[in-house]
Amino acid sequence: MISCKRVYEAPDEQDGYRVLVDKLWPRGLKKAALPYDEWCKALTPESQLRQEYHQGVIDFAGFSALYRQQLAGNPELDRLARISQQQPLTLLYAAKDTRQNHARVLADMIAERVPVQE
Repeated sequence: MISCKRVYEAPDEQDGYRVLVDKLWPRGLKKAALPYDEWCKALTPESQLRQEYHQGVIDFAGFSALYRQQLAGNPELDRLARISQQQPLTLLYAAKDTRQNHARVLADMIAERVPVQE
């Protein structure tokens, strides 16, 4: 199971393995105050892509397509997919938009790498 959660939400025992997937540390949050297992900067959107999306230069569909291209072949996707097969995986992000953000795209890409069990 793969889920996404804002870093400002309270942790839950069902979160499982918690991975921060933002390039920058979340504003207003002390490192000691965030329970997480790892900070995976290798899967964050490139700065230019992130800025273009936030400035409205590209829409979410364009952002998603470019972000997917950026992540193509990244071995961290497979590693997190393996973790998600063993325990719940929660991707932590700071974005205000809970429906259209990079963590949702990332969660979909990780899920696509998990083999379907029959």
